[in-house]
Amino acid sequence: MPPRSIGTRNETSLHRDLKFSYAGQNGRTEAEVAGFVADGINASGEFIEVQTTNFAALREKIKKFTAQGKLRIIYPAIITKYLEVFTVGGKRVYRRKSNRRGSPWDLFNVLVYAPDLPLLPRVSIEIVLVDASEQRVRDGKGSWRRKGLSIRDRQLITVHERICLKKLSDYRRFVSFQRNEEFTSASLAEKEGISLVLAQKTLYVLTKLGIVQRTGKQRNAFIYRLAVLKNKKTSRVEK
Repeated sequence: MPPRSIGTRNETSLHRDLKFSYAGQNGRTEAEVAGFVADGINASGEFIEVQTTNFAALREKIKKFTAQGKLRIIYPAIITKYLEVFTVGGKRVYRRKSNRRGSPWDLFNVLVYAPDLPLLPRVSIEIVLVDASEQRVRDGKGSWRRKGLSIRDRQLITVHERICLKKLSDYRRFVSFQRNEEFTSASLAEKEGISLVLAQKTLYVLTKLGIVQRTGKQRNAFIYRLAVLKNKKTSRVEK
């Protein structure tokens, strides 16, 4: 049976560039491991997976990879996106900056589907804040939200920052309230400048991880405060 992987056929340039960057000159890419294909393995033997959607799909891979070593999941958060629209023949119609600006909190849009991943041994997540361009084609085959435009590729422009989440305590950066301070998803959204929906997803994940705990309700909103982390959880990646 061939190894299970999405392969490189539908791989974007953004995915490919990050894959090669994290594997490094002395590492390998598209490496077969226990019936799966890893995006990369760096020189120290750490497995690399670049993932932008559906973190839940990594579960089987994670079991196989972490049985043999550490796994680092790379999540590119697009801070500034440029949209480029082309005709089917390849002529560029226009290029503009997207109105949407990304942030590190975008991670929770995908982690909400697999909130237990950071609890697993030998697993770390790294958020890469990037600028990227997205090429779209006027072929009438794309989503109605994009008015029929198909996404042809995403290309890396600039890497701004890398946020490594190795220990559970690293996730406290997403809640800037004081230890005994109570807050709601609405107050988190206002303080961090994110949407209410994203704040709700963030707190759902952080509750699962034991970073925050619910202490009550304020009308229809849950009230949260920072939880006390256990030492065995904060050091679980270093084992």
